[in-house]
Amino acid sequence: MNRTARLYALVEELRAVAPRSRTVAALAARFEVSTRTVQRDLQALMETGVPVRSAPGRGGGWSVDPEMTLPPIHFTSEEASALAVALATADASAPYAGAARAAAQKIAASMTGSASAAAQELATRIVTLPSPSDALVRTAVEHALSAKTVLQLTYTDAAGRESHRAVEPAGLLTADGRWYLIAWCRTRQAGRGFRLDRITAAAATTEQAHTHDLTELLRGSVAAGAVQPTTLASFTPRLEKPKSPLR
Repeated sequence: MNRTARLYALVEELRAVAPRSRTVAALAARFEVSTRTVQRDLQALMETGVPVRSAPGRGGGWSVDPEMTLPPIHFTSEEASALAVALATADASAPYAGAARAAAQKIAASMTGSASAAAQELATRIVTLPSPSDALVRTAVEHALSAKTVLQLTYTDAAGRESHRAVEPAGLLTADGRWYLIAWCRTRQAGRGFRLDRITAAAATTEQAHTHDLTELLRGSVAAGAVQPTTLASFTPRLEKPKSPLR
């Protein structure tokens, strides 16, 4: 068994017994390798973001959170190549670009032989023109969306006017190569769209935001006809909240 296959097998072994744990010695015996090799493999999994953790002492060992991992997904070489290239070339200024690049690395690591070579060769023939972005702003927006918390931001509109807002994020809109945060603005008491490249400062808070329906916030705006990508639509639940036009 090569290392890539063993790394996947290690995760599945830990998933199978979760929430219980396995000792390094037991894992080494299971995969017929040394305990040192297992330790290196577990450390590599941690470094790539797999939620494996160790508990010291008697009765301790290694475990994985089954709710934070996915079972094996079998891609064809063409599918794996397409995903790896698409994720690796994601616009660095786009939301969740860092997570996309990490996912691309995991997909690339799972590929071997001709499939891996084909993906790498294709990636060398795709280039992007970087656009200015504020990583701190993007990270704050990502956190507020994921944690469903209130976001404090400083925004400069098209006329150059600066304002400070407390907003409750509802989602993201992409149009004509630009990204917009769609949110309920507490200052205006209405739905608003904020271009990410015009947010000059942003800070996530620990205050829980109310739930707002993205479609309702877009209703009456120029983005009312926005649709979800078909690959994501079936996973997104319908939520509720007020109806208000965007500027």
